[in-house]
Amino acid sequence: MNFVMKQALGGATKDMGKMLGGEEEKDPDAQKKEEERQEALRQQEEERKAKYAKMEAERENLRQGIRDKYGIKKKEEKEAEAAAAMEQASEGSLTRPKKAVPTGCGEEEEEESIVDTVMKFIPTPLMDMFNKK
Repeated sequence: MNFVMKQALGGATKDMGKMLGGEEEKDPDAQKKEEERQEALRQQEEERKAKYAKMEAERENLRQGIRDKYGIKKKEEKEAEAAAAMEQASEGSLTRPKKAVPTGCGEEEEEESIVDTVMKFIPTPLMDMFNKK
Protein backbone atom coordinates (compact mmCIF):
# COMPACT_ATOMS: atom_id res chain seq x y z
CA MET A 1 0.00 0.00 0.00
CA ASN A 2 1.22 3.43 -0.71
CA PHE A 3 1.44 6.28 1.75
CA VAL A 4 -1.64 8.15 0.48
CA MET A 5 -3.84 5.03 0.83
CA LYS A 6 -2.64 4.45 4.40
CA GLN A 7 -3.42 8.05 5.31
CA ALA A 8 -6.90 7.83 3.79
CA LEU A 9 -7.77 4.64 5.67
CA GLY A 10 -6.48 5.83 8.99
CA GLY A 11 -6.17 2.95 11.50
CA ALA A 12 -7.89 0.42 9.26
CA THR A 13 -4.69 -0.50 7.42
CA LYS A 14 -4.35 -3.86 9.17
CA ASP A 15 -7.88 -4.89 8.23
CA MET A 16 -7.38 -3.70 4.65
CA GLY A 17 -4.20 -5.70 4.47
CA LYS A 18 -6.10 -8.82 5.47
CA MET A 19 -8.82 -8.15 2.90
CA LEU A 20 -6.32 -7.58 0.14
CA GLY A 21 -4.76 -10.97 0.80
CA GLY A 22 -2.09 -10.11 3.29
CA GLU A 23 -1.37 -12.38 6.23
CA GLU A 24 -2.87 -11.54 9.56
CA GLU A 25 -0.56 -10.98 12.47
CA LYS A 26 -0.67 -13.82 14.96
CA ASP A 27 -0.12 -13.40 18.65
CA PRO A 28 2.51 -15.93 19.75
CA ASP A 29 0.88 -16.25 23.19
CA ALA A 30 -2.70 -16.54 21.86
CA GLN A 31 -2.91 -20.28 22.55
CA LYS A 32 -1.63 -19.82 26.10
CA LYS A 33 -4.01 -16.91 26.76
CA GLU A 34 -6.98 -18.90 25.46
CA GLU A 35 -6.13 -21.85 27.72
CA GLU A 36 -5.84 -19.52 30.73
CA ARG A 37 -9.16 -17.92 29.87
CA GLN A 38 -10.86 -21.33 29.57
CA GLU A 39 -9.37 -22.43 32.90
CA ALA A 40 -10.57 -19.23 34.59
CA LEU A 41 -14.10 -19.82 33.22
CA ARG A 42 -14.08 -23.43 34.48
CA GLN A 43 -12.89 -22.31 37.89
CA GLN A 44 -15.59 -19.62 38.10
CA GLU A 45 -18.25 -22.16 37.13
CA GLU A 46 -17.06 -24.61 39.80
CA GLU A 47 -17.08 -21.85 42.43
CA ARG A 48 -20.60 -20.83 41.40
CA LYS A 49 -21.86 -24.43 41.59
CA ALA A 50 -20.25 -24.90 45.00
CA LYS A 51 -21.82 -21.66 46.25
CA TYR A 52 -25.32 -22.66 45.10
CA ALA A 53 -24.93 -26.20 46.44
CA LYS A 54 -24.02 -24.74 49.83
CA MET A 55 -27.00 -22.34 49.72
CA GLU A 56 -29.38 -25.18 48.77
CA ALA A 57 -28.04 -27.35 51.60
CA GLU A 58 -28.72 -24.52 54.05
CA ARG A 59 -32.26 -24.09 52.67
CA GLU A 60 -32.95 -27.81 52.92
CA ASN A 61 -31.70 -27.79 56.51
CA LEU A 62 -34.09 -24.93 57.28
CA ARG A 63 -36.97 -26.74 55.52
CA GLN A 64 -36.27 -29.92 57.48
CA GLY A 65 -36.33 -27.94 60.72
CA ILE A 66 -39.77 -26.59 59.81
CA ARG A 67 -40.98 -30.09 58.84
CA ASP A 68 -39.79 -31.45 62.18
CA LYS A 69 -41.37 -28.60 64.11
CA TYR A 70 -44.81 -29.03 62.55
CA GLY A 71 -44.71 -32.78 61.90
CA ILE A 72 -44.88 -32.44 58.12
CA LYS A 73 -43.51 -35.22 55.95
CA LYS A 74 -41.76 -34.83 52.62
CA LYS A 75 -43.72 -35.65 49.50
CA GLU A 76 -41.44 -38.60 48.75
CA GLU A 77 -41.96 -40.01 52.25
CA LYS A 78 -45.75 -39.73 51.92
CA GLU A 79 -45.69 -41.50 48.55
CA ALA A 80 -43.44 -44.24 49.89
CA GLU A 81 -45.72 -44.83 52.88
CA ALA A 82 -48.82 -44.88 50.67
CA ALA A 83 -47.19 -47.36 48.28
CA ALA A 84 -46.14 -49.57 51.18
CA ALA A 85 -49.66 -49.50 52.63
CA MET A 86 -51.19 -50.41 49.26
CA GLU A 87 -48.69 -53.21 48.79
CA GLN A 88 -49.34 -54.55 52.26
CA ALA A 89 -53.12 -54.37 51.82
CA SER A 90 -53.07 -56.19 48.50
CA GLU A 91 -50.50 -58.76 49.54
CA GLY A 92 -51.62 -62.12 48.13
CA SER A 93 -54.41 -60.56 46.05
CA LEU A 94 -54.16 -60.77 42.28
CA THR A 95 -56.50 -57.84 41.65
CA ARG A 96 -56.19 -54.26 42.64
CA PRO A 97 -57.72 -53.28 45.99
CA LYS A 98 -61.40 -52.34 45.90
CA LYS A 99 -62.35 -48.76 46.49
CA ALA A 100 -64.43 -48.00 49.56
CA VAL A 101 -68.06 -47.07 48.96
CA PRO A 102 -68.64 -43.45 49.99
CA THR A 103 -71.07 -42.91 52.83
CA GLY A 104 -74.62 -42.27 51.74
CA CYS A 105 -74.41 -44.31 48.55
CA GLY A 106 -76.74 -47.27 48.23
CA GLU A 107 -78.57 -46.71 51.47
CA GLU A 108 -82.34 -46.49 50.96
CA GLU A 109 -83.10 -45.20 54.43
CA GLU A 110 -81.48 -41.86 53.66
CA GLU A 111 -83.47 -41.53 50.45
CA GLU A 112 -86.70 -42.02 52.39
CA SER A 113 -85.68 -39.47 54.97
CA ILE A 114 -84.99 -36.97 52.20
CA VAL A 115 -88.48 -37.52 50.79
CA ASP A 116 -89.94 -37.07 54.27
CA THR A 117 -87.98 -33.85 54.70
CA VAL A 118 -89.26 -32.49 51.40
CA MET A 119 -92.83 -33.45 52.28
CA LYS A 120 -92.60 -31.34 55.43
CA PHE A 121 -92.06 -28.17 53.40
CA ILE A 122 -94.75 -28.78 50.77
CA PRO A 123 -98.00 -26.85 51.36
CA THR A 124 -101.00 -28.96 52.44
CA PRO A 125 -102.97 -28.73 49.14
CA LEU A 126 -100.01 -30.20 47.25
CA MET A 127 -99.44 -32.78 49.97
CA ASP A 128 -103.07 -33.94 49.54
CA MET A 129 -102.41 -34.44 45.82
CA PHE A 130 -99.38 -36.64 46.58
CA ASN A 131 -101.30 -38.65 49.16
CA LYS A 132 -104.17 -39.44 46.73
CA LYS A 133 -101.88 -41.36 44.42
